[in-house]
Amino acid sequence: MVDAVDDVPVIAGSGSNNTREALELSERAAAAGADGLLLISPYYNRPEPDGTETHFRTIADAVDLPQIIYNVPGRTGRNIAVESAVALAEHENIVGYKAASGDLGRTNEVVERTHDENFGVLSGDDALTLPVVAQGGTGCISVAANVEPDRVVALVGSALAGDFERARELQYELGDLFRVLFAESNPMPINEAMEMRDVHSATMRSPLCPLQPETRERLRAVLDDLELG
Repeated sequence: MVDAVDDVPVIAGSGSNNTREALELSERAAAAGADGLLLISPYYNRPEPDGTETHFRTIADAVDLPQIIYNVPGRTGRNIAVESAVALAEHENIVGYKAASGDLGRTNEVVERTHDENFGVLSGDDALTLPVVAQGGTGCISVAANVEPDRVVALVGSALAGDFERARELQYELGDLFRVLFAESNPMPINEAMEMRDVHSATMRSPLCPLQPETRERLRAVLDDLELG
């Protein structure tokens, strides 16, 4: 993958709920030339905050790459505690926090308490990118940008520049896309959207499956409205 994208920075997803496995994956990503790591919090076994912090610190101490910790309780079953995020932000290799909890209050507190650090808070939910950036976030890790990169980049850039009128316009234009891309489990809708744009096949590994016909029709209509279909 690193070789295939030339000069584009590669952030490798190397997380696991097994610290040893996450460390091994992170070391392999570093050896392959990755520019950074995205590390989901341990899922299923749901460690307490001390265990979560130890997990992330173990990798950050051993792998000298910029690392983003990823809070997505809908998939992991537990939030990264705000106190843990704030403490981990002090580590020189932990440079960011992907916020996908849907809780703007929680995200805002992480922003408030880390803004003096060399640390970025990134929206992990397209529909919340504008409010996250408005309260001090530094950008997003986007699903929708796979099919509408120019407008997503423009939305974030406008918000970062303080042009919230333009950012709101783009938010309104993209709102239906943001919603339909999460109408069924991600990445099912985005895979089918990419197929509709002739980028790649929507074939997915089981247990993921094709979209329901009504969702597919809705997705195609949204893409057509955005002149993407």
